[in-house]
Amino acid sequence: MEKTDIVRSRTVVMPGTDIDTDQIVPARFLTTTTRKGLGKALFADWRYDKDGKPRPDFILNTPAAAGCQVLVAGNNFGCGSSREHAPWALIDFGIQAVISTGIADIFRSNSLKNGLVPVIVDQATHGWLLTNPGVEVTIDVASCELRLPDGRSVNFPLDGFSKYCLLNGVDQLGYLLHQSDAITRFESERAWKP
Repeated sequence: MEKTDIVRSRTVVMPGTDIDTDQIVPARFLTTTTRKGLGKALFADWRYDKDGKPRPDFILNTPAAAGCQVLVAGNNFGCGSSREHAPWALIDFGIQAVISTGIADIFRSNSLKNGLVPVIVDQATHGWLLTNPGVEVTIDVASCELRLPDGRSVNFPLDGFSKYCLLNGVDQLGYLLHQSDAITRFESERAWKP
């Protein structure tokens, strides 16, 4: 997992509500256990026609979306199944953060475990972002702040453990492995032994 402290990027907007994980990465792409290449499967049924050619009118295929690392999505983004492939596909495509008024719990958890920053904002901020696609925003993980180009700052929720993992580029297993000396020391010093 890459360290993530600041995400500064233009936004790409997908305002639809209830975009589920099967739309984010269709089930036929779930046979892989590697993250590389999953960006090609991102929104595959929306991005490509029946012959596999990119649909020029789909937002992620437009020149305006090129290089955007922040996706502004409609409410309840990532609902549906618990597939970890959904955040993998977004990250492999180049998306580093998703902003919405609501992000499905399991998708949010999977995102944090894989380095995708879920940013939950209020209706007014969300409405402004939806009507101003392509603006440059700054997401500061350490301060849990979304900074808008008009000078406003909005705080977003992020628990301490997830913040630590994002800032240090470690997942849950990596965190535990970093604690192996302390765990070994504790086990050797405790009174009760198995």
